[in-house]
Formats: sequence, structure tokens, C-alpha cells
Amino acid sequence: MAKTDSRRGKFITFEGPEGGGKTTQAKRLIQRLETAGHEVIYTREPGGTPTGEAIRNILQHDTTGEEISSAAEVLLFAASRAQLVAHVILPALDRGAWVVCDRFADSTTAYQGYGRGFDPEQMLAINGFAIDGATPDLTFLLDLDLDEGFRRLAIRHQEKASPLDRIEQEARSFHERVRQGYLDLARRYSDRFRVIDSMREEDTVHQDIWECVTRECGL
Repeated sequence: MAKTDSRRGKFITFEGPEGGGKTTQAKRLIQRLETAGHEVIYTREPGGTPTGEAIRNILQHDTTGEEISSAAEVLLFAASRAQLVAHVILPALDRGAWVVCDRFADSTTAYQGYGRGFDPEQMLAINGFAIDGATPDLTFLLDLDLDEGFRRLAIRHQEKASPLDRIEQEARSFHERVRQGYLDLARRYSDRFRVIDSMREEDTVHQDIWECVTRECGL
């Protein structure tokens, strides 16, 4: 299980609907923490380990060429997460490093629970098994209007000349349920969730995040 003594590092996750700027804000926070003298590990979900990256290619890009059942999708996310926790997250936290993760267990609850229609409580139980006590100290929910999120997403894919992935191609109603799921989780776990309005300028969002980390993580 994860250590809880004062030497344990801090674990911060970024969550939210598509186009909210999670990766950008995670990397900006890492740069700020490193400048302050902290060891910081960046990782992402699904992925973050060789096994996790292989699973990511299956989940996002249909590399097997086989339709993935909803139950298999949930368990693949959990398998990637368990590998990441065991090989990256817990070892880093135990040596006192900070870990910043681009999506984590809340994504499965939001996307597969609320989005796909699985029982969210069942998702929470599966997540609990996979994370082995590695609960985030802070979770930033970068919330934004769906129209704006998909406008940003279209620009990003156009710049990279890349197609939408399997999840991004889901119907708007799916993404509406995901967003509502995140907001429900933020209310349920208000001790660690901080909802950030990511409709604003990137610098403003970053400053809100930094002030929150400074205040709540004892920097």
C-alpha cells in the first residue's frame, strides 16, 4: 500500500472533458515544480509503461482490428493503471518524488461509468483494486463547454494532421454524460477535487493551479 508519512511525495492528477488543456497544464505545472527544486515524474493514462502504452494503442487506435466490448474496455484501462501504479507511481511517491498524471482512475468512472452506462460504484470498486492505495492528493478538473472543447480538439488534430481517436469520435450525448460525471465526482470527492474553469486564457488557468498547489501542498 502507499505510504502516508511526511516523506511521501505528492500525487496530482489532471482530469476533464476533451480539449480542456490537461496535457498543457500538467507540463506547465511540472516545469514550475522542477524550478522549485522538486523531482517530478510525468505520466499519462492509459500508458506510462511499455505494457500501458501497448494497451493505449489498443484502446485509442484499434490496433487489434477487433471490436472491443465495453467490459473489456474497462478492464484494459484497469490493467494499464495497475501496471502504472506498481512500476511508476508508488515507487516515485515512496522515494519522495512528485507525480503528475494526465488522467487517472476518475477517467474510467467518468467515461466508462457515466459515459458508457456502467454502474459508477462498480467502476469505483475496480479502480480501488487497480490503484493499490495510490489516491491522488489533488485532482484538477479542467472543465469547459463541450462546443469549445471540440473546437480546440479540431484545431489540434488539424495542426497534427491526425484523426480523432476512438473515444473522441463518440456522440455528443456520450461526452455530455462524461462531463456531468466529472462534475458529480468533484462534488462527491470535494476534499481532493478542484474544478478549474478552462474556458479562460492558458496563463490564467495555470496561475490558478499553481496557487492551489502552493496553498494545499505546503510549498
